[in-house]
Amino acid sequence: MNSRFKTLITASLIIILLIAAVYLSAKLNIISFSGGLDNDKNIAFAQLQDQKTKNNDEITSSRRNIITETVKIVSPAIVGINVIEIREYKDPFFSFFDDPFFQRFFGDRGTYSQEVKGLGSGYIISSDGYIITNDHVAGNATKITVTLTDGRQFDAKLNGSDSASDICLLKIDGEDLPYVTLGNSDDIIIGEWVIALGNPFGLFELNDKPTVTVGVVSATGMNLDAINNRYYLNMIQTDASINGGNSGGPLVNSEGNVIGMNTLIFTSGGNTGSIGLGFAIPINKVKRIVEELKEKGSIDRNFEIGMRIQTIDEGIAQYYHLKSAKGVIVTKVYPNTPAEKGGIEVGDIILEVEGYKINNENTIFSVFHEFRAGQTVTLKIIRDEKELNKKMKLVKG
Repeated sequence: MNSRFKTLITASLIIILLIAAVYLSAKLNIISFSGGLDNDKNIAFAQLQDQKTKNNDEITSSRRNIITETVKIVSPAIVGINVIEIREYKDPFFSFFDDPFFQRFFGDRGTYSQEVKGLGSGYIISSDGYIITNDHVAGNATKITVTLTDGRQFDAKLNGSDSASDICLLKIDGEDLPYVTLGNSDDIIIGEWVIALGNPFGLFELNDKPTVTVGVVSATGMNLDAINNRYYLNMIQTDASINGGNSGGPLVNSEGNVIGMNTLIFTSGGNTGSIGLGFAIPINKVKRIVEELKEKGSIDRNFEIGMRIQTIDEGIAQYYHLKSAKGVIVTKVYPNTPAEKGGIEVGDIILEVEGYKINNENTIFSVFHEFRAGQTVTLKIIRDEKELNKKMKLVKG
């Protein structure tokens, strides 16, 4: 009896210990019942996948920033422009072949015409198909073809062009076309992000899409020297890459507003590509010219000034005790002209015209191209070592 009792007690203790061991193992996650371990693995895997999806969404979201969204909005209104011009050339040996004797054998080789192809960029500014580009892109074209980002091509009409400001207005026959928003170039912040869109080297033709480059506004108010009787005042400087074919395309701020028209670059050392010195015409000037071109087809600068001027050199600066050699000196004033009526005298040093700083003759010629007949402009001058302001009303010549 005692032996059986001991055996029963021992068996009971063993069972109790086993139950306790299993219970503790479950609590310590050593053993899991009913596939619990597999469930935990599935939950952990699902959590990992959710985190990966979240990370991917964050990466995608960060890539779609204000620059990419602006490009997406603006790009459909950018166009590629192809032109054909007829240019007149003069034979360098004209004087030699002008002799009637040689003309019998070689013909009249004085001048000849040649068809020249060119390209550039532009942007649509209205749903009915007005397009802005540079005069040096399409101002002298005999045929203009405009390509949209959806692949459609249009023959464009030259609505009007202004060589002096290098601004050209085209028109295509279309409806509900995508167009850009014109901003305010007086509100530019130096250092703000800008985007240049266009057709450099004709790359638009490869996929009917504009090339995009990004940079910042490097400087404003840049008065550049005239090039081929085109005058570039108050230009916007940017390091956004601009190359051949970008001319006429828009310079856009991060809000998607056009603040300038890409027009020219500075190069050095025989380099024909961008070196980070690109210049755009301020959009406020473009808007003024475009309104006149829409209305009249050309810009009327037929007014007289009535004076002759000369660039100041070091000798003149010393004689007049000037702080620098910037400005121009008046050498002649014609009677009964705006200059005389405005009180300008021989020997006056002109430093500014309507707020534009005058460096030399080229600058003042450029500045007067900004005005129209009937305007009254203010000149800041030095006379007898004193600064004075004189007002001059421009009258038709």
